[in-house]
Amino acid sequence: MSSLRTDDDSWDIATSVGSTAVMVAAARAAETGRDAPLIQDPYAKVLVAGAGTGVWEFMLDDSFADKVAQADPEAAAILEHMGSYQAVRTHFFDAFFADAVAAGIGQVVILASGLDSRAYRLAWPDGTKVFEIDQPKVLDYKSATLARHGVAPSATRLEVPVDLRHDWPAALVDAGFQTGAPTAWLAEGLLMYLPADAQDRLFADVTRLSAPGSRVAVETVGVQAQDRREMMRERFQRIAAQFGMEDAVDVGDLMYHDENRADVTDWLNEHGWTASSVTSREEMQRLGRWVLPDAADQRAFSDFVVGERH
Repeated sequence: MSSLRTDDDSWDIATSVGSTAVMVAAARAAETGRDAPLIQDPYAKVLVAGAGTGVWEFMLDDSFADKVAQADPEAAAILEHMGSYQAVRTHFFDAFFADAVAAGIGQVVILASGLDSRAYRLAWPDGTKVFEIDQPKVLDYKSATLARHGVAPSATRLEVPVDLRHDWPAALVDAGFQTGAPTAWLAEGLLMYLPADAQDRLFADVTRLSAPGSRVAVETVGVQAQDRREMMRERFQRIAAQFGMEDAVDVGDLMYHDENRADVTDWLNEHGWTASSVTSREEMQRLGRWVLPDAADQRAFSDFVVGERH
């Protein structure tokens, strides 16, 4: 279990789980600035810039990776892997939405949307509704920041300011969600911040709200042995101390390491969906972004799951 999480905790964009949204946006901004990027997120850097001082500033420093490589080449490879993983993950779920709307789905729900800018940056068909569920302060920050920069959504964007541990289905329906319409759901960068029982409740609610023909896409939680987690923690603590990253959040402390967590693909297939998965390693290798040794433990990395409601 996480040492920093409680059942009633909350956060804004610069604290706790909220700060991880800024780090993910920084990874998307860095990818966008690469030669031949996998994704284009023109709003990520704007969202990061307004979030104040944090570890994300190092992620956008082009010289930082070279400095880490000189101090710890293996840590530098892991950092490169983490950035590439975010790009590949984003690329995969962008394609999921493109396929869903091409199939005629006009209702989208992004669970724990954070600083996801898909409602602004993707080319949505006219009339598409994108519901974003997250903590009120996180949604307020994103919409206000982009509005100040003259950025408007490319779909009908509807905020649902509610904690996913509360009665989010009722809040979603109150925001205009149509239970009889097929929906494209996304749970990206979410499940690791939920206990196993909360994950089950989440997918039970998604299933209950999903009309036939609905689709779901999910990033699963990788499983690392405790000794491996501690080794990684110590390594990055040394890097943080060396480069003055005293306020760096240890993301591992925010996660729930629950050995009883259900396999998402199996759960969906047993509850009215037809689901399949691809490992993140396979997807990274397919796109030429795998930099870790082939012997790396696959269990430590996530799967990308897609499913369709019967």
